[in-house]
Amino acid sequence: MIPQIVQVVPIEDYRVYVYFEDGKIVLYDVKNLLNKGIFKILNDKDFFMNKCMILNDTLAWDVSGNRDETNCIDIAPDTLYSLQAVADMA
Repeated sequence: MIPQIVQVVPIEDYRVYVYFEDGKIVLYDVKNLLNKGIFKILNDKDFFMNKCMILNDTLAWDVSGNRDETNCIDIAPDTLYSLQAVADMA
């Protein structure tokens, strides 16, 4: 079972720190998705930074602005957890 995501922190260069309840921290790079299908909306830096959150128990962007779990762009938690751990951004 994959540990729960407890925090996501987007940074200006289209990467997101993802914090898991077991203490693991990963840095997810979104840049390779920016020109693909539904992910194109993430090119809007304001959207990328301000709509980034935890929905569906994973890293997501709230498309509707209503925290609607059926109207978001999300990344599978197993994809995130499989990334190499990094040091905290602090």
